[in-house]
Amino acid sequence: MNTYDYEIAIIGGGHAGVEAALASARLGMKTVLFCLSLDTLANMPCNPCIGGSAKGQLVSEIDALGGEMGKAADATFIQSRTLNKGKGPAVHALRVQSDRRKYHAYMKSALEAQENLEVKQDEITEIIVENGKVTGVMSRLGALYRVKAAVIATGTYLGGRIHIGELNYQSGPDNVMPALQLTADLNSKGIALRRFKTGTPARVHRRSIDFSQMEIQKGDEPITPFSFDNTLPLENKTDCFVTYTNAKTHEVILSNLHRSPLYAGRIEGVGPRYCPSIEDKIVRFRDKERHQLFVEPMGLDTDEFYLQGMSSSLPFDVQIEFLRTIKGLEKVEIMRPAYAIEYDCIDPLELFATLEFKKIHGLFGAGQFNGTSGYEEAAAQGLIAGINAAKYCKNEEMLILPRDSSYIGTLIDDLVTKGCNEPYRMMTSRSEYRLLLRQDNAPERLAEIGKAVGLLPDKRYAFFCDMRDKVQGELKRIEKTTLKPTEELNKALTDCGTTPIATGVRFIELLKRPQVDYCTLAQFDGEAPELPLGLINKLEIQVKYAGYIEAQREKVEQMRKLESRRLPPDIDYTTVKGLRLEAQEKLNRYRPLNIGQASRISGVNPADITVLLLLTQK
Repeated sequence: MNTYDYEIAIIGGGHAGVEAALASARLGMKTVLFCLSLDTLANMPCNPCIGGSAKGQLVSEIDALGGEMGKAADATFIQSRTLNKGKGPAVHALRVQSDRRKYHAYMKSALEAQENLEVKQDEITEIIVENGKVTGVMSRLGALYRVKAAVIATGTYLGGRIHIGELNYQSGPDNVMPALQLTADLNSKGIALRRFKTGTPARVHRRSIDFSQMEIQKGDEPITPFSFDNTLPLENKTDCFVTYTNAKTHEVILSNLHRSPLYAGRIEGVGPRYCPSIEDKIVRFRDKERHQLFVEPMGLDTDEFYLQGMSSSLPFDVQIEFLRTIKGLEKVEIMRPAYAIEYDCIDPLELFATLEFKKIHGLFGAGQFNGTSGYEEAAAQGLIAGINAAKYCKNEEMLILPRDSSYIGTLIDDLVTKGCNEPYRMMTSRSEYRLLLRQDNAPERLAEIGKAVGLLPDKRYAFFCDMRDKVQGELKRIEKTTLKPTEELNKALTDCGTTPIATGVRFIELLKRPQVDYCTLAQFDGEAPELPLGLINKLEIQVKYAGYIEAQREKVEQMRKLESRRLPPDIDYTTVKGLRLEAQEKLNRYRPLNIGQASRISGVNPADITVLLLLTQK
């Protein structure tokens, strides 16, 4: 047996594994990443897009901490749009359509160029554990890699099984071989696995699409980058399109439900409630006349298009039949059929908030292995798991992001305190602090942490400081600047739909009016500096939403008091008088770190929290 020495092993080369490997290597750890096929590193087996509602916030947070996803998305996008612009800034979210192959190539190059990191095409079949600690991993090729820590980021490959109608077979996404041996090893170590499932739509040929019958969807101008220090010119290179299902589509699907493995009972795994298959949508929403379908390119050098919103596990012939009932797809050619995929994952209640397993020291989980869905959720967990694996090896205090700091903190806290009974998807509604956790202020929230951890380079941190100081400096200036009433200014105010002024009014007070923007007022202020649009946006949000932001900050302070009340890590809650039996059972199972975390566990009520508060006062 060949034996090799590293410090950290990353098992899986998807979006979680890539961020984990880059983070641990950049923090000085000798790292090895294992991937079943190097051609699937950072693969996008579903839609090649990055971002979206709540997911765009995650990407910006990854970027502010020093991760790679935002930079890769900026370098490889072919269309960029900010979603929810008609709503408040708390839900504004950047989403880009990426070139699938270029994204993979960018990340593969980043991994290959990274110091302290080696990439191996191999399958890990066993985690070596001695005295409750990870000491190595065993590969299918018969090599033993001695390590101090390991991150499992197996995505949908672990025990993967694809379903297309009556056909099902063992496979990872895109017909790549699955990982089949690690499940038994984890079970033997007392780690219970369960089955989840997800799905992906068909890919169709450009020449078979009649775009003239569809709604065109243009990208934004100007373009907002994900990476806060990206000053390179950004350009939309393609359009996307929208079409809809109809009564005939629904009729074809409903008449073939008996051939769906989902409804025939052949699929055991639990699917994502917030991203259902088209057959699920039509069954659950029978009164809805049509469902939206997004027709989006897979890249600039391919004729494949992705049909977002049409994931299915129906047979191939049924897929062709129902797609050809849709306007613009009457002559559609399917290049890759839609399919559902089942896979093994853990109950995230097995993990601490550091993403380390409670039962095995030095073993971390990330991504869909932890029960989540989505590239962005995976990358966020991978980044934190990689950071904490490095900190574990260095005997340093591990990083836990609180809920009020980030969507990343919310995501992980939800997983380890509430668990998930279906693939977890990040949404803005999951955060009680979403006005504080906006996409535009991710650097202000997390750049200091990224710098302290050691992932945010000095040059990027200096850029952030300059950006922050410019906004704060302009805020102070407009607090003191008075704009006098002039005919031109009053006309501009009237044109904006607000009342003119009769006496001098401070710049900041006029900017608080919802109809007025900074650029309009700056025309009448001879000392106004030229600021990039991104900084103007930050400034306007801080001014217009100041009262709401302050109210949320007060709630954060209240919760922080509960988070500061630490609970004994080894306490037996069955011995605590006054706790209900359900609370005792849940607290012993979840092992919350503090009162705040305990308060978010289902089955622990306010009376139980009062008992715990008294306990922590002793």
